[in-house]
Amino acid sequence: MTVATGVAISATAAQQPGRMGPFTAEQANAGRTVYETICSTCHQPDMKGTFEAPPLAGANFMNTWRNRTTSDLVSRIRTTMPITNPGSVSEEEAVNVTAYILRANGASAGSQALTAGTLVPIGAVAAGGTPPPQMPASEEDAAPRAAAAPRAANVPLGLRVTGEVKNYVPVTDEMLLKPDPSDWLIVRGNYQGWNHSSLAQINRDNVKDLKLAWSWNMNDSMAANEPTPLVHNGIIYLTNTDNIVQALDARTGDLIWDTRLRPPRSVAGGTGAMRNMAIYQDKIFAATTDAHLFVLDARTGQTVWDVVVGDSAKGYGSSSGPIVIHGKVIQGENGCDRYKAQDKDQGCFISAFDPASGKLLWRFNTIARMGEPGGDSWGDLPNMLRVGAETWITGSYDPELDLTYWGVAQAKPWMQVSRGTKGAALYSTSTLALRPSDGKLAWYFQHVPGETLDMDVVYERVLVNIGDRKTLFTIGKDGILWKLDRKTGEFIDAKETIFQNIFNLDAKAGKVAYRPDILEQEIGKWTPVCPSTEGGHNWHAMSYDPATERLFIPLSQSCMEMSGRKVEFTDGSGGTAGDRLFFEMPGTDGNVGRLAAFDVKTMKEVWNVQQRPSFLTAVLSTAGGLAFVGDLDRTFRAVDVNTGKTLWQIRLGTSVQGFPVTFSVGGKQYVAVTTGLGGGSPRNVPRTILPDVHYPATGNALYVFTLPEK
Repeated sequence: MTVATGVAISATAAQQPGRMGPFTAEQANAGRTVYETICSTCHQPDMKGTFEAPPLAGANFMNTWRNRTTSDLVSRIRTTMPITNPGSVSEEEAVNVTAYILRANGASAGSQALTAGTLVPIGAVAAGGTPPPQMPASEEDAAPRAAAAPRAANVPLGLRVTGEVKNYVPVTDEMLLKPDPSDWLIVRGNYQGWNHSSLAQINRDNVKDLKLAWSWNMNDSMAANEPTPLVHNGIIYLTNTDNIVQALDARTGDLIWDTRLRPPRSVAGGTGAMRNMAIYQDKIFAATTDAHLFVLDARTGQTVWDVVVGDSAKGYGSSSGPIVIHGKVIQGENGCDRYKAQDKDQGCFISAFDPASGKLLWRFNTIARMGEPGGDSWGDLPNMLRVGAETWITGSYDPELDLTYWGVAQAKPWMQVSRGTKGAALYSTSTLALRPSDGKLAWYFQHVPGETLDMDVVYERVLVNIGDRKTLFTIGKDGILWKLDRKTGEFIDAKETIFQNIFNLDAKAGKVAYRPDILEQEIGKWTPVCPSTEGGHNWHAMSYDPATERLFIPLSQSCMEMSGRKVEFTDGSGGTAGDRLFFEMPGTDGNVGRLAAFDVKTMKEVWNVQQRPSFLTAVLSTAGGLAFVGDLDRTFRAVDVNTGKTLWQIRLGTSVQGFPVTFSVGGKQYVAVTTGLGGGSPRNVPRTILPDVHYPATGNALYVFTLPEK
């Protein structure tokens, strides 16, 4: 079947009328209220889905659920939703949401009430068809819905608490090039992405005395809380879920100002995370979850300008913020997994903006289009069907080479059989080296041509000089640690850090070859692999310690089976389109969490520690001989960089999640970390294979520690 034929068939199928369903109008109306309150954050108001949340209306939903029963759908909702607190939906709510989903897919309400035990094939009453956003629930739904949740759009935006940062010192280019260790000015600490501090007041000898200085409760919502606090001149700038930014006194925890940039639940193309911001001159730069880029006055929190990076109605979103390089604000993008009919909306990109005005300065397309260099790597797929290749983790920068390095995610849908590709699909699953002045490509290295199991290699690029050679390290979900020459992109070395059975790795040539059966894909056929989409490594960044010349990498050990879904080649379709079943990794004794140290010269593992709970923070190393890391089981700890031995630990309010930082105020060193909930595979997998690890379903907070006064 050609792509054109597939479009014609799917369009015709979507027009088929549904039949009277086994539910009442009252149930569907009540289900709409539950959906908008609990489900729409992930599955979207128009039910098209996003990221790991599949569509709940339309042809792709029907492809998956047509031959399954209403009872199956009720059970799935009841036992697995919402993803942040599975099982908290009552049976009545699950039944009502199912009724709403049936109506959204063309079924008509009847006089028979739906129950959890009703065994009606969904395809017998529904035909698909996606409702428009905020559609009238039905002709029967003429009366106002008294119990409906408040519309997110009605939540006031802008400053909620006003105040002013006193004695503010503008951040210069020189300060970004050589950050004061008292501050934390850049995501991952410096342009090189080290996640390391030269502060040493807190060290191996005294870390046992570390105490809580203060804590700050953050906004709780269904979005993912994974922030990097920025610290400048004694002020912490902090992102919260639902697009909230705050300024706090770093010594006392007092709130200075608080602003909401976009409505709550404005999530497109991600998990609702805002992993980092940027600071430059007298401005804070924040990317919102629905693909706006805001600039705030760092003193007052007032909005200076706001530009739309991508149209969130087309699926674009952001989950990580920008980096500022020589007066250019460079921002990656997420939510590029949907087919878009309009040329101007197609593909994914990295953009640069003027910090004073918000003017777009350049844009690099991460997907090679037809007729462009690398365009033939997508075969004969039209541009509309070339999706994915997001850049949802902020890049690094080498000031001497004047190159910025970005990881690119995989092509979408996840499996080749769903998306119809056979080639490399450039520039997916690659490292890009761009010139920040004009966005031109200096070189690229594709880690996995034609990736087909959601084995992202989009994560941090860590820049390390080894003798006279400038190297770059990165690691992806497959757990393979890559070492490249960052001047040329030449492959140097690769190392398997955990058990993986996806590839045969040629560590001399830098090539991977899939296990043969993996490429023999069929829709609905399960493929078992290790690791899972939790990743051998995910967004929890590694650290580089220049004193020991070691990388400290948080790893996860789990496996999965993946099955591709049939995807309609139509405007608005696409997505991830994969089903997964998770299981423990053989030989791990149930230990999902692994923290390991690797020598950057030899790539050999120096030590590792394993534990049952997974690690959910980046690693922060310091000149005090310490590495800080947090986990799912609420524990935040400091380990000895030489041995991995725990020297100090504390249990916090809920799972420890985010990017720890350290800073100094008035000559006193502090360590800060956030607790958080929400997220994609790093949270979904432990829910399945770590049912014995419990944590509260609320508790987003910032904790700040220091040594007691002598």
